[in-house]
Formats: sequence, C-alpha cells, structure tokens
Amino acid sequence: MMEGSDPHVHVAAEAGRDAVVVRGALASTFGLAGDLPREVTTGCGVRVPCAMTSPRPDKVTCLACREHAQHEHLRLAEWVERLAGMPGAAVGPDQARKAAARHRELAARFAEA
Repeated sequence: MMEGSDPHVHVAAEAGRDAVVVRGALASTFGLAGDLPREVTTGCGVRVPCAMTSPRPDKVTCLACREHAQHEHLRLAEWVERLAGMPGAAVGPDQARKAAARHRELAARFAEA
C-alpha cells in the first residue's frame, strides 16, 4: 500500500495494551519514555504510521479494526476477571469488575457503527 493512500484511522493490533499506552504508563510512573515505533500493525493486518491509529472508538474509521478492537476488549474483560479470581491476585474483585466493565464498555462503543 502506498503511504498516504489509506484515509482510515485504524486501531493497533494489540488494542488495550499497545505501545502508546505502555509508554505513557512508564513515563508517568518512572519518568522514562521510550521511542514509539514509526509504524504499527493494525487490527485489519496492515502496517500504518503510528499517527494513523487511535485507541478511541469515536476516532477509528476502519470497520475491520473496529471489529478487531471489539473482540479484543471482550477478551481482555474475561482475562481480567479470570486472573482476579486466582489465589494471590494483586487486584481485588471490585477492581477487576470495574476493569472488566470498562473493557466491555469499550467493546460496545467499538461495535457501534
């Protein structure tokens, strides 16, 4: 695909745990900020500049990426709940429910046309 020929805003393939989010968490926690990749693989399988992606449902215009993000957030909601139920979990049940609810809310917003 020629650069600049794709008018859509995509979602990173690792929705909910992409490099931008990790970079922000590291920067706010430790004062460290690594370089972001120039390009990322998207939920629809293409590589685009990082600037052409968004974790926000209201910004993503690629339908395949929206569907990917929806499924990814539903999977993460189940994962959070499952891990919280394990012995010695660092996250309590209330925190896990809130995190899972947030992922389900995002999944629903990505499902909206």
